[in-house]
Amino acid sequence: MKTKEKIIHRDTVCAVDYAFQRIGGKHKGRLIYHLSKGTLRYGELGRRLTGITPKMLTQVLRELEEDGLVNRHVYLEVPPRVEYSLTETGMELVPFIVLLADWGRTKMEQEGVFCETGNEPIA
Repeated sequence: MKTKEKIIHRDTVCAVDYAFQRIGGKHKGRLIYHLSKGTLRYGELGRRLTGITPKMLTQVLRELEEDGLVNRHVYLEVPPRVEYSLTETGMELVPFIVLLADWGRTKMEQEGVFCETGNEPIA
């Protein structure tokens, strides 16, 4: 299967643009956060990430894999089992995701908005 190449506009790219091309979007940061706790199967990820369709979950996982942030391991058994984990590069992002979660939690508290999941970091 031919993979599409990422289009990077050289005249407008800065480090922030580059980073957000890799981890931007509604679900990527949350996915990285959940995988930071260890290897998870596809179904587990689907249950942990509320508000994401199976099609979108598959797409986001593929993009993260193409960007070298996520490992995909397929077990040749019936029924098939697929596990996902962070690569070394993906693990480098975890402290920044946690900082963003802390910042978001602080701002939510200041605005009187509370996370439905309780004490768990917003991710």
